[in-house]
Amino acid sequence: MIPWLDNLNPEFPPVEHALKEPDGLLCAGGNLSVDTLASAYRQGIFPWFSDDQPILWWSPDPRMILTPETLRISKSMRKLLRQQRNGERFRLTANQSFAEVIQACAEIRKKHEGTWITEDMQSAYIDLYKAGYAHSIEVWSDDSLVGGLYGVAMGRVFFGESMFSRESNTSKLALIVLLQTALFDVVDCQVHTHHLESLGAQLVSRKSFIERIQPLLTSTSAGALTTDSLCSKIL
Repeated sequence: MIPWLDNLNPEFPPVEHALKEPDGLLCAGGNLSVDTLASAYRQGIFPWFSDDQPILWWSPDPRMILTPETLRISKSMRKLLRQQRNGERFRLTANQSFAEVIQACAEIRKKHEGTWITEDMQSAYIDLYKAGYAHSIEVWSDDSLVGGLYGVAMGRVFFGESMFSRESNTSKLALIVLLQTALFDVVDCQVHTHHLESLGAQLVSRKSFIERIQPLLTSTSAGALTTDSLCSKIL
């Protein structure tokens, strides 16, 4: 049995208590308030559940992370970045259409694999966005949203939640440009995928992950993720 959190005052158990199977399942219940979600991320915990499940909280071991040092950019993506520098391809913005990005991510997931980005999750992350924790990157073709990602930023850590593409390589473009802003030392990718591995993401132990992010969460050197900071750093 896993612990059940109090709905009004949830207190997370130590992440070391998470199950090995399914990997990282820590507890259930609680709520999706801004304070609860912020507390969870600071402890290396995130919510992940379907419509027919209670709120489930996870802290997998190992954890997949991506850093500016390990980022791999393919030849095709380098070509796309050159075109971006020359203003020939897409338009990138930050925090301009958060609700539209999270809705697009939910639609893509539902179509291909079933979505964990439920209506409750969307509402919760929109509240996080309004509170200044959650952020989105949008990729536009003319006035059409064709790709992007969203996640939670704390200090110099970006906890990636989901991304989507309606045109080839647009989610990759958003992620690469996010790393190139030099605003974040670690992007938490949560769990392994071959797609993220191809970009240079690596698995680290949960212990190493949490030890690594703790001093970064309160870093005062972190700047703001804005459209200007996003577009000025395209290499």
